[in-house]
Amino acid sequence: MMLLPVVYHDDYLTYNFGPGHPFIPDRWAALEQLLSIAGVPIEWISPEPASEEILYKVHSREFVDAVKAASDGSDLSYPGQYGLETGDVPIFRGMHEAASIIAGGSLHAGELVAGGRAKRVLQLGGGLHHAMRDRASGFCVYNDLAVLVSGLRDQDLRVAYVDIDVHHGDGVQTIFYDDPDVLTVSLHESGRYLFPGTGSVNEYGRGVAEGTSINVPLIPETRDASYLEVFDSIVPKVVTAFQPDILVVQSGADAHQIDPLAHLSLTTHAYDALFDRLIQLAEYVTGGRIVVTLGGGYAFDSTLRIWSMLAYKLAEEELPEQLPIDWHSKWRTRLDFPAWTAWQDEESGDSEDEHDAVAETNRETVRALQRLIYGPER
Repeated sequence: MMLLPVVYHDDYLTYNFGPGHPFIPDRWAALEQLLSIAGVPIEWISPEPASEEILYKVHSREFVDAVKAASDGSDLSYPGQYGLETGDVPIFRGMHEAASIIAGGSLHAGELVAGGRAKRVLQLGGGLHHAMRDRASGFCVYNDLAVLVSGLRDQDLRVAYVDIDVHHGDGVQTIFYDDPDVLTVSLHESGRYLFPGTGSVNEYGRGVAEGTSINVPLIPETRDASYLEVFDSIVPKVVTAFQPDILVVQSGADAHQIDPLAHLSLTTHAYDALFDRLIQLAEYVTGGRIVVTLGGGYAFDSTLRIWSMLAYKLAEEELPEQLPIDWHSKWRTRLDFPAWTAWQDEESGDSEDEHDAVAETNRETVRALQRLIYGPER
């Protein structure tokens, strides 16, 4: 039996912005318990925090020092210039340490694959893709994904990064916008409708890295069939052409139809198919080498069902039909639909034909992107 390496530390749960904040670290605790109770074959691996020297590779020294000071309770004259003490990123005690252990977890996940210890690793946390070099943003203090990719680049590895979070992966894109050996691909709800307001088709890389930033902005109410059609039209081709050594995936679950912070309409069935495609893509392009982090996801039960499904896929185990009774009973009061005990959503009774206008708008976006990549003849 193959044991799936999963990087996790209880200190991830200290990454906590407080009551009422949408980013709930209990998601990670509930997910760890779900995978344990369900008996997914896992090798649990505990990481060390990322050192300041590691953080300085993707963040400015001034920003890291500001986070440390705020974390210790010191007053900052203008915390807003660092993206701190905002509605999205309120300051909390121990913030530096909490963000550092998550960054260390993603770094270690990459090291396990790069070093040949494993082909597939799941980081049971992280995905903090909005943090910029010199400021926090969108619930994200340190950009653990950029730390991970930077660590792989230090080993001269070409990295393809695919981001399926409903929000544009702006921080990762920006940090590697000039690096021709990092491909960033983001499928997200269009910035015309959703934070962070970026991720247009024309954000395409700069200088020698032109063509290495690929953005697929989708319109609200995008459903399973359209999303997968768009994915199949773009992602396999650009990743295969790039010929990376390793695939990094940010697996945000917030494009699900019940997520309260966005407007796409995916079901668990889309994620089921999407995870299969990403794993198969890694097998074809990188010899199976793939690192997957978590990401956004703000409806408790859909997020946990999606991420646990991901673990089953990576472990090559069959997904049960029903959630474990013991786990469901423990977390019932936190679930959005406590009477729902199946792992998968019900099949939609809607015809995709009813959403042709949405699908056609998304096809127009794909055609615009293809013209940018391949020339006007497309």
